[in-house]
Amino acid sequence: MPKIVITAETGCDIPAAEAAELGVTLVPMHVTIGDKTIDDGELSSAEMLERCRQLGVLPKTSGCSPHDFQVVFDRIHEGDPEAQILHVAYSAVTTCSLASAEAAAEGRDYVATLDTRHVTIGQGLVVRELVAWLREHPEATLGEAREHALDVAARTRMAFLPGDLGYLRAGGRLSNVAFLGATLLKIKPVVELVEGKLVATKKLRGSMASAAIALIDYLALREEFDPARMVLVKSPGLPEQVRSAATEHARALGFEHVEWYETGNVITSHCGPGALGVAFLAKA
Repeated sequence: MPKIVITAETGCDIPAAEAAELGVTLVPMHVTIGDKTIDDGELSSAEMLERCRQLGVLPKTSGCSPHDFQVVFDRIHEGDPEAQILHVAYSAVTTCSLASAEAAAEGRDYVATLDTRHVTIGQGLVVRELVAWLREHPEATLGEAREHALDVAARTRMAFLPGDLGYLRAGGRLSNVAFLGATLLKIKPVVELVEGKLVATKKLRGSMASAAIALIDYLALREEFDPARMVLVKSPGLPEQVRSAATEHARALGFEHVEWYETGNVITSHCGPGALGVAFLAKA
């Protein structure tokens, strides 16, 4: 069977080194800081936040353009004309990236796409699970790989606690009324992926460590989960004690592997410093 190459936006927060090991090609999303636009990953997230602090601005994000995908698709095709490409996309209702990928795929019959309806580690988890499945099923067709990815995406559960609500408000994902109420009451909203949309589904109070434990319980205890792995992500500034508390609690619940990643520029632009995200699979 022809080789299947997986592509995904950098907003999936799979580190570049890991993507290379997995054989996944990352397509850059973009961040604007003041009057300069950079590719996601051009700076570390800590450097990006510091540049924003120095300029007194909040970052703005934009999805991949059709040209970004054309460059990647052509490079893969030129390297292996027999390869088929499956783009495992960032939630389409939050960015133009999937539409850009579909535009770039026109006239390229070796490219297929799918909407994961997830962002950051939720999208990344779908990519990782798909790569593992393809290694076990090298005979799989492009259509079969796409269907498997859609099944994994449907079972992916992902939510996060923003570190600074001002970043969500600046990105248009939190109203001024909700921002003011949450700030005054010291509420930590759980932002969950619901049908691809970022939705505030629960309000937590207390320290970030206690909120992290409550977030894990809120997601994991409402249905039977696959205990194989829990994936967590943090933005710069999350205290080590919060990370330790979340890790210990996940293991106590029965998750066999607990993996941590760092938010890239795009996700940090939405969640701000000191944020925490959680993702895992529900049982089939």
